[in-house]
Amino acid sequence: MKIWIKLMVVLSMITGLAIFTGAGVESLAQGEGIKLLIAGRDGTYGKAMQLAVDAYLEENPRADIELLKLPYAGLSEKVVIDLKEATGAYDVMMMDDTWVAGFAAAGWIANLTEMYMERELSLDPDIVGAAVDCARYPYLRGIAPIYGLPHVGNVELFVYRKDLFDKYGLPSPPETWDEVLNAAKVIDENELDVHGVIFRGRKGNPINAGFLPIFWSFGAEVLDEEGNPTVNSPEAVAALKFFLDLAEYAPEGVEIYDASDVRDSLLSGSAAIATEVWPAWVPDLDNPEKSQVVGKIEVTVHPGQVTKSAPMIGIWHLAIPEASTRKDAAFDFLLFVTSERMQKRMALEVGLPPTRASLYVDPEVVAKYRWYPDQLKALRASKVRPRLPEWIEIDPKMGFYLNLALVGDRTPEEALNELNAEIADILGK
Repeated sequence: MKIWIKLMVVLSMITGLAIFTGAGVESLAQGEGIKLLIAGRDGTYGKAMQLAVDAYLEENPRADIELLKLPYAGLSEKVVIDLKEATGAYDVMMMDDTWVAGFAAAGWIANLTEMYMERELSLDPDIVGAAVDCARYPYLRGIAPIYGLPHVGNVELFVYRKDLFDKYGLPSPPETWDEVLNAAKVIDENELDVHGVIFRGRKGNPINAGFLPIFWSFGAEVLDEEGNPTVNSPEAVAALKFFLDLAEYAPEGVEIYDASDVRDSLLSGSAAIATEVWPAWVPDLDNPEKSQVVGKIEVTVHPGQVTKSAPMIGIWHLAIPEASTRKDAAFDFLLFVTSERMQKRMALEVGLPPTRASLYVDPEVVAKYRWYPDQLKALRASKVRPRLPEWIEIDPKMGFYLNLALVGDRTPEEALNELNAEIADILGK
């Protein structure tokens, strides 16, 4: 495997020189006869994409664009069916970063690196490198071909009640998970109506998202360099034991908590720390119509432990199905949507977290989203979930066994040993 990776590095470096040097990216779309069908998301993502579509049509009035706004499961189902059957129904699709490896390995999505080369364009260095890397296959940072352009700069953030940290003389912000545990204990024991910590404990992806920043910062990895599962390593066991210690200061029933529970706890002021908050949840904390803790919350980068901060990244990309017959027009649209001006509009008007570094320090944007400089730090410090087609099977298994440990049905060692064996079976190891 190591030899194969080195070969890929050499080959990608040879072709990559033409991609990442030269002029900046510039949309070439003229709008004449352009017809595109976009498979997109609902909610805030849908509003942002509609804004981009409307702006594109203003500049290209002869274009014809249809946007589908689908829930996560609906989007996944529809694009997989289309990609498998190679119908070419969709010309642009939103793609979760965990889908990249499976789609690219199957040859279902277009190689955008090649499209840049054909136009003698370069990837704009303003786009955050970690966000770009999520769409590389194979996953080789800064080198391998890209199969999507980052559209939504999602990354986990760490939230805490600064007023309570100051009240009890606790380090602010906490630099280590040990400091987090101590703070949760102190606040939980001294504040009658405030729990020390909150996180999503529901089995499956929710508990994984809350646990992985701890897991990684304890020096644990899901796989070793040879691709063998290592979720039962001493570092992993130490991380899970710590997680269970932290859970002692969480509300009763945290094992079934999901996003709405975490949001409600933070907004009501009944939780002092959240180990995992996504950018879409944050603005309401500063909204006096929804929040009882306006001005008391700090949003920052996760602490470290054995290693540095390791928040989980969760980028949404825009990709082009290989079967599309309108790839050139689709590529023009991708460049337009990910341009600095559109990313800024989507941030200011809709609240979509951008994927361009300059916008995280733009005074106008930061005036509206005060935590953005720290969000940029989190993006740059972030880690990806394993870039495997099999991750779609591993993710729910991991969350299942973590939840068993959380409710006390397995010891940390038992849960991780069983999980390790399950992952080995999935990978055929």
